Amino acid sequence: MNDKLSYYQDKKARSEKFILIGGAVALLGVLSLFIAASTLPGGFEVLIVVILIGLIFVGVGFAQFSSVVKKFKNDYLKEMISEWIEDGYYDPKRGLSPAQVYHCEFLKKADRFHSEDLLTGKIDGVRFEASDIQLQERRQRQTKNGTQTYYVTYFKGQMYVFDFNKDFEGFLQVLENQRPQSRRKYDRVKLESIEFNKKFNTYSTNQHTAFYILTPQFQERLMAIERAHPGKIGFSFIDNQLHMAINNNKSNFTIHLFRRIDEALIKAFKEDLQVIYNIIDELKINKRIFKEA
Repeated sequence: MNDKLSYYQDKKARSEKFILIGGAVALLGVLSLFIAASTLPGGFEVLIVVILIGLIFVGVGFAQFSSVVKKFKNDYLKEMISEWIEDGYYDPKRGLSPAQVYHCEFLKKADRFHSEDLLTGKIDGVRFEASDIQLQERRQRQTKNGTQTYYVTYFKGQMYVFDFNKDFEGFLQVLENQRPQSRRKYDRVKLESIEFNKKFNTYSTNQHTAFYILTPQFQERLMAIERAHPGKIGFSFIDNQLHMAINNNKSNFTIHLFRRIDEALIKAFKEDLQVIYNIIDELKINKRIFKEA
């Protein structure tokens, strides 16, 4: 492990020690409340203090952990991505905007929108943008104390936007168990492949464009992408761009407690980027195969 990774790992390990020690102290204090507080002079007050000290240690540990993660992403990971990807830019605080996300026209607008880990760059001549997104719907339920408002996550995963080389007419969507979320008039399109029709729902404003883009070979490539990346997936071909969203309940570039910052983690982060390479290579969008319909 290189010196930079060792530095962050040491900082992270120190924060985890605070969390473990504080958690153990707080837990011991809680258990003692039930077992020995009544037998100790001033025992109740003493044990409350012990619990508070433990919780303070836990709080300090989590604050240090958050600081380490922030510094690691802003410094080390940002530098690495600039080396891995041509024109690579990474900002852990920012993400794709609501306008960029909803431009795909198959994700409904959220009551709560969150986006982070913005990544942009160019691979094999193809420009792309990507980020983690989380979309939540507000719901209400009646309780004995009145109306309670809560939020349900209906999308958590990644959104990718790729540039095409040529324009094409119309709008096309290829979706798993979804429908277009647009006032635009989309018609359902049935293709010759029974397997493809079972896996995806295809909608288009221009059937000629649908059959032009979704050749048998291209259908196979979309199926291969779906098999390689678990989660509900959607594609839309809009305004000279391919939008792709994977609802997989995952986040990229995640650093977990008690998981080392080492070469294995960096390898995992590179694997998070592999989907971008797969899309560009598998779908051949780095080739000039899209012509005006």
